[in-house]
Amino acid sequence: MVDDARVVTAADFRADGAAALDWVARYLEAVESYPVSSSVAPGDIASLLPAHAPEQPEAFDTVLADLDRVVMPGITHWQAPGFFAYFPASSSPPAVLGELVSAALAVNGMLWATSPACTELEMVVLDWLVELLGLPVHFRFSGSGGGVIEDSASSATLCALVAARERARRGGTPLDRLTLYATSEAHSSVAKGAKVAGFAPDQLRHVPVLADYSMDPEALAAMVDEDRAAGLTPCFALATAGTTSSMAFDPLRSIGTICGDGEIWLHVDAAMAGSAALCPEFRGFHDGIELADSYAFNPHKWLLTNFDCDCFYVRDRAALTDALSVTPEYLRNAASNAGTVVDYRDWQVPLGRRFRALKLWFVLRAYGAEGLRRHLRHHVALADLLRARLEADERFEFCAPPALSLLCFAHVAGNAATEHLLDELNATRRVLLSHTVLDGRYTIRCAIGGTWTERRHVDELWALIDELAPPVIAG
Repeated sequence: MVDDARVVTAADFRADGAAALDWVARYLEAVESYPVSSSVAPGDIASLLPAHAPEQPEAFDTVLADLDRVVMPGITHWQAPGFFAYFPASSSPPAVLGELVSAALAVNGMLWATSPACTELEMVVLDWLVELLGLPVHFRFSGSGGGVIEDSASSATLCALVAARERARRGGTPLDRLTLYATSEAHSSVAKGAKVAGFAPDQLRHVPVLADYSMDPEALAAMVDEDRAAGLTPCFALATAGTTSSMAFDPLRSIGTICGDGEIWLHVDAAMAGSAALCPEFRGFHDGIELADSYAFNPHKWLLTNFDCDCFYVRDRAALTDALSVTPEYLRNAASNAGTVVDYRDWQVPLGRRFRALKLWFVLRAYGAEGLRRHLRHHVALADLLRARLEADERFEFCAPPALSLLCFAHVAGNAATEHLLDELNATRRVLLSHTVLDGRYTIRCAIGGTWTERRHVDELWALIDELAPPVIAG
């Protein structure tokens, strides 16, 4: 006789769930009190865990206790208001609850038929965002385009690369005669995506940048012309609307004009900055977006929707689905065969997919468009406040033009002084910032975008910078 597995009853779940929800609420209330970064050494967390999985069920309160004892010491608190590193990975209570409901439903939205609500809610929410961001109507489902929620902008870039590759190959060009274009300031996922899509490293051309680290369109045009003269076929260009290092904005209109109408697939990566387009006054970087074949931005960066959530739009959904569709018999069904539904399995690399739209839907309804605009404007205003303080202090200079909520600055004494300052700031564990290198300059990046970040936290950051930065030594 086979014993039944332990059954967790509804009563158990209510009690354990209440305890877990209380733990989350207490964490969010106290997140400001935690050191932003972890001080554990490699292997410290593993050493606190048993060598073997438990044979018998353990009480949930024991698990929660070990969450505090084992896990929390090794957490970098991305939700801390003193987290200014990288770009934010935002969250919010409505997003957490949306993720909870999604986890409870545990649907696999690979086909419309496997959960119609999973597909149709996603389609509608993504159409909402086209309107809210002022994107071209050809990205809506009412035409030939549409959107999908990928896990990250990296996956969106890969899917755009594959769609561009297949469109070019259908035109008769072999893979090894295709060329791709992006700047060295573009995200590393471009090079990785090209590798996964089967391109050789030398097929990806790195376009020179201008003084503000944006793509030089004249250089792009010259490279495209040179490749065509050599018998090659340019098939893909990536323009970044807000680069990771410095928030540089590639000139979309000039790039789109060079790409032509359907000649070179233009993908726009607006992972961080795209959310800012909810505010009409910040939409200048979208000039020329109507020329793009695809576009992606991450609500999980700046729009209060926890990771993972990337909104990926295409002008021509058939170009994407033709490139990614594989239909074995076990996936065939009446709705799909009739061609009247969207099957999101054909819009991504994996077959299965989570109900990511639910948390985005919760956020949009809980805050409303105007609440989200206030959130974005608040962070830009905080960045302007810190910019003015840095600008007025002779010890600092900007390494790139300040843009939206990102500031890139350095100590005038040089790289060693800048790196030392960053190390000192992060050693306080009250704040966390990250760095990049711009034109040989070691550069501190301060990205303001945390859900819980207020003016007092930026004031504290400035107080630490002011205290720890060495004075300028007169020559």
